[in-house]
Amino acid sequence: MEFGFLLKKIISIFIMPLPIFVLIGLLGLIFLYKNSIKKAKIFLSVSLLGIIIISSKPFASVLLVPLESQYQSLKVIPNDVKHILLLGGDKHNRAWEALRLYNLIPNSKIITSGYSFKGNTPEAVLTAKLLIASGVKKEDIIIHSMPKDTLEEALYVKKVLKDKKFILITSAYHMSRSIATFNSVGLYPIASATNYLIKPKEGGLEAISGNNILQTELAWHEYIGLLWNKIKN
Repeated sequence: MEFGFLLKKIISIFIMPLPIFVLIGLLGLIFLYKNSIKKAKIFLSVSLLGIIIISSKPFASVLLVPLESQYQSLKVIPNDVKHILLLGGDKHNRAWEALRLYNLIPNSKIITSGYSFKGNTPEAVLTAKLLIASGVKKEDIIIHSMPKDTLEEALYVKKVLKDKKFILITSAYHMSRSIATFNSVGLYPIASATNYLIKPKEGGLEAISGNNILQTELAWHEYIGLLWNKIKN
């Protein structure tokens, strides 16, 4: 695994909300053991309050709704589109959208992507097996198991498809950053979002939960990625 990629993953872990507030809590404990009671109270209070906020449904929704409201599942399919790109990540939710479009588009091809982490079977291969088991012909699947992130996926597609139109499938919360990344290399895919985390009738206050923290961190990661794309461009 490339050092730069590994370093990026490590950094991304420590700029997530939960690790930040845990570290603040640890600083509070250090001050407590040093009998700096005032500082300990401040850091521990910030840590606890921060964890409560990021684990609440309203906060997760505030972050996710702007991301998930920009793109919808594709309903009207252009006649000249024959390729469907299924981005790596969460194949069990994203693959069904690829299967739906595959059944609607005659003679279409599905590109699966996703690398192998720690020597395991590449996600692109696992996704292909899932699609084949669901009725997709083996010869209609193009497996790309090398990309480690969305930029590498975009560069591969540009090399393979050239200027051909294609449909891009990924989770709704990830679509904005994916489109921005593909645009940055001169590609303009047709978006078909899936796996919405915020349900239409969802609302109201909920008790704190680990699932809310996960949703908060997924959205946080996307905003950081969008910001990084703007800085690079």
